[in-house]
Amino acid sequence: MNAGTILVADDDAAIRTVLNQALGRAGYLVRTTGNAATLWRWASAGEGDLVVTDVIMPDENAFELIPRLKKLRPDLPIVVMSAQNTLMTAITAAERGAYEYLPKPFDLNELTAVVQRALQAKGKKQLPIEPEREDDLPLVGRSAAMQDIYRVIARLMQTDLTVVISGESGTGKELVARALHDFGKRRNGPFVAVSMAAIPRELIESELFGHERGAFPGANARSPGKFEQADGGTLFLDEVGDMPMEAQTRLLRVLQEGEFTPVGGRQSVTANVRIIAATHRDLRQLIHQGLFREDLFFRLNVVPMRLPPLRDRLEDIPDLVRHFLKLAEREGMPQKTIEPAALDAMKRHRWPGNVRELENVVRRLVALHSDTTIKGEIVAGELREQAVSEPSTGKESDEPLSTLVERYLSTQVQKLSGRFPQPGLYDRTLREVERPLISMCLGLTGGNQIKAAEILGVNRNTLRAKIRSLDIPVFRGFK
Repeated sequence: MNAGTILVADDDAAIRTVLNQALGRAGYLVRTTGNAATLWRWASAGEGDLVVTDVIMPDENAFELIPRLKKLRPDLPIVVMSAQNTLMTAITAAERGAYEYLPKPFDLNELTAVVQRALQAKGKKQLPIEPEREDDLPLVGRSAAMQDIYRVIARLMQTDLTVVISGESGTGKELVARALHDFGKRRNGPFVAVSMAAIPRELIESELFGHERGAFPGANARSPGKFEQADGGTLFLDEVGDMPMEAQTRLLRVLQEGEFTPVGGRQSVTANVRIIAATHRDLRQLIHQGLFREDLFFRLNVVPMRLPPLRDRLEDIPDLVRHFLKLAEREGMPQKTIEPAALDAMKRHRWPGNVRELENVVRRLVALHSDTTIKGEIVAGELREQAVSEPSTGKESDEPLSTLVERYLSTQVQKLSGRFPQPGLYDRTLREVERPLISMCLGLTGGNQIKAAEILGVNRNTLRAKIRSLDIPVFRGFK
């Protein structure tokens, strides 16, 4: 029984053959062509129940053809394929009215499932999006892991669904939140970001919900909170896992009732806000520990997104490095190129600080080395210096600190041919441990000393003093 007619357009004969066979086995009648003109002729004549098309064809770009097809046949589902696997490709496909975007190479079972769903769905109108240059996009990478992120962003463009973005520090959670805002229907409203980890616990409620004059000592005037500031737009709650329980209770009430009362106030305030939250912590584990409300978790976690660590998408490093080199050049830094051997060295690194660490390394190389070409030995030397401070990924058996100290002491004794070390061993050993430990925490937090001090469990002033005394460089970059 014929399940429907599929029109396939791709200038690659091999792909046309594979799709013809796969969709034919699924029960569809398939017509294939290698150009946009034939596809237009068939569709304008009323043929086909669904279109599967490549973007780049010899006679016309599919993104130019799709609006004409949608205008002529609004209910015709269109599935777009492309080897240009960037965020803008996914966004443009959604904006033009495509039902789905599949990056090449794709899984045939997935394509068949998409075709089946598309034939059961009706097209939805999309709001236009201003075109942007590829090198201006907030997210960079063509790996399979990033394709999944791009497709989720494209699907969420016209929704107000609450999103929780999880992932290790430095993976770009705020960039994803900004992309969801900038390409969504609230893009003309404000984007307000607030980090729960950077605000003293006693001030979080005032920061979020605002306060009235006289609400507490020092409150000399009314101050609107982040919810009011984000009215009509998006409120990004970074490190939501660090929110104290009292603030969690108030946030849950806001999400349920759509209104809140400023600290010290009596009248309720309403704010039309979309919530996007982010965390590097396991919220489910925090729930088990009694540190996070389960009902709030389910309110926030409508659409979960997990960002991959850089070690899981090493193939994106060349694109990321070129992107950071362009950014550095725009900021007035010297123009640089990078040789393949340098990129290979970067691909062998573990990148515990993820994309943030990569950006810091690129900026450091641009600023500190005079050669116009970044060479492999320079990168290898730079990464060797960082290797001592890399944290465990959990994928290998790391030695406990006691073993590392024993090895260090043994090395000191061996250097002295069995004699006892000179006095001051405690301070020297402590310095060997402190410097990489503090450097690691600063790398993970992107130079955020408040957060690094919290992780280490020390006073911020103590941390500043250690940074000065140990001569630890602090770099800022990827948010």
